[in-house]
Amino acid sequence: MTTKRLRIVVLVCSTRPGALGPAVGRWLTETLAESAGTLDADLIPLAIGDLGLPFLDEEEHPSTGVHEHEHTRRWSRIVAGADGFVFVTPEYNYGMPATLKNALDYLGPEWAWKPAGFVSYGHTSAGTRAVQHAKQVVTTLRLVPLGATVAIRIADAMREDRFAPAARHADAAEGLLAELVRVSRALLPLRERAHADAQAGPLPGSYVRRLGPDDAAEVTVLQRCCWMEEALANDTLAIPALHESPDQVRAWLTEWQTTGLWRDGRLLGMVRTRRAGADLHIGRLAVAPDLRGLGVGRWLLRRAESAAVGCRRIVLSTGAASHRNIGLYQGQGYVPLPDAPDDGVVSLAKAVPA
Repeated sequence: MTTKRLRIVVLVCSTRPGALGPAVGRWLTETLAESAGTLDADLIPLAIGDLGLPFLDEEEHPSTGVHEHEHTRRWSRIVAGADGFVFVTPEYNYGMPATLKNALDYLGPEWAWKPAGFVSYGHTSAGTRAVQHAKQVVTTLRLVPLGATVAIRIADAMREDRFAPAARHADAAEGLLAELVRVSRALLPLRERAHADAQAGPLPGSYVRRLGPDDAAEVTVLQRCCWMEEALANDTLAIPALHESPDQVRAWLTEWQTTGLWRDGRLLGMVRTRRAGADLHIGRLAVAPDLRGLGVGRWLLRRAESAAVGCRRIVLSTGAASHRNIGLYQGQGYVPLPDAPDDGVVSLAKAVPA
């Protein structure tokens, strides 16, 4: 299970002056604000008209991920950083607006394995024909359309000049958000595996990639699972990894080169490195307790050591009573440093071959 908060983009798709879309989008985000907080999701309101996307003007195919123009790169960053979408769309002539089709066509891999919900509005069909049109397109992009929808007949939702949908519409919106969150979390392993920098790991189905600030919640959980055993072995709770908040973890993830081992959306292990002069410092080598004894720690250690090109030595440390860790490191050629301070921590190093 992940503790990551989901980013759900609520995209208003009409750009027509005086369109109802902005009012529908405001109603939706206001209606769902409380539920989104309970579900650990952030709703990100956005209007296609604010993106400045002309009709598709990129020379390279969207599947390449090569974007020449800044408006495309900005749109790519927004979509890549999202965990799901709610498209607020009208129906124009039995279909979705050209603005939505254009926005979809700009990108490729950024859309993959993310749920797509629809809030439609219109007259006779309440916008449902636009949704059916859009579903044919989004599935081709490997977006996963939801079964739950919100369909609003304009005549039923207007009170004089004010947009005021009925309670049933709010109930439908709550159901859509709940389904979107469930599907987004279920699809997380596929999104994780699709990271551009993901590489095969040592366990069947596992993969590694660099960790960043957005992974702080998973790193925090892994640290507290792994370092409790160290606390017991060394008879102390004065271990930073046990007490760091997600914000503190997020801060050091920006400073250290950190590799994470994943499988099915679960962070199984990690290790971090940082250069200091002629030394490569290795730290926070961690493997989930249920996976120890499978060689994962040695594999991560060797991967970290590969960053030592140009360094004179590799330095790491562990608790003085962490005999299993010390045995692992000594078995890999590390020796205790004679001048290390006696503070309950033992530092070890090994030379980097010339």
